[in-house]
Amino acid sequence: MNKTLVAIWTALLLAGCTATGGGSGQSAQQAVSAQPAENEQQQRAKVHTELGSLYMLDGRSAIALEEARIALSADPNYAPAYNLLGLTHMVLNETRLAEESFQKALRLAPGDPEISNNYGWFLCQSGREQLSISHFMAAAQNPLYTTPTKPYTNAGICSLRLKQDKAAEDYLLTALRLSPTNTQALFWLADIAYRKGRHSEARQWTTDIEKMMEPTAEVIWLALRIERKLGNREAEARYATQLRRRFLGSPEQRLLAQGQYD
Repeated sequence: MNKTLVAIWTALLLAGCTATGGGSGQSAQQAVSAQPAENEQQQRAKVHTELGSLYMLDGRSAIALEEARIALSADPNYAPAYNLLGLTHMVLNETRLAEESFQKALRLAPGDPEISNNYGWFLCQSGREQLSISHFMAAAQNPLYTTPTKPYTNAGICSLRLKQDKAAEDYLLTALRLSPTNTQALFWLADIAYRKGRHSEARQWTTDIEKMMEPTAEVIWLALRIERKLGNREAEARYATQLRRRFLGSPEQRLLAQGQYD
């Protein structure tokens, strides 16, 4: 997976740290991070965890780690703080520390869908894609989780890593039905359609993305190759110009310069 897309999706994972969630089945419950604090110590832990999440989104990992530690000094059993530690260590490529933090978070809050989703993403990035799917489904099928589009999208991406295109497409289509503005799902659906030779369908997916956001280099590069397959030289040239002007030096622009379309 392209590093830029990994970074974007990590940001989306982090954004979920203050979302609503819960367990599954009869034990379904609201995610710990969304619950009101029960006492002063937990309130302090909650505030520092949320602040740490913002620092993480801003790329200030060292401060995010410190905020998570302050949170745990206030409440050593606050699961969202361990979740933040796991995410931060994951971004820093500190695999052992990330795993320990996520597992501690899950022991403290086994039904928390945010933690299940984030731990699943960690497993996917660690080469344990098949195991990650069960954690994504635990989050996605939680009736109280308000953003199930995220774990379904993650399950789709990790299924692609397993070269299971059909399963990936099913997960991504479900994610898109849940959130029609999910541009991550749209991108990977376009990628699958392109590789399967369904070029008109792939074009529609990328067109939808461009209606919703300023396209990234990845989106432009995919759209360019789609138009090339469809024989639309004018559109292909337009996308090539965008890559050269807006993303000079990017991996996609270098592939274009080398003529490596596939």
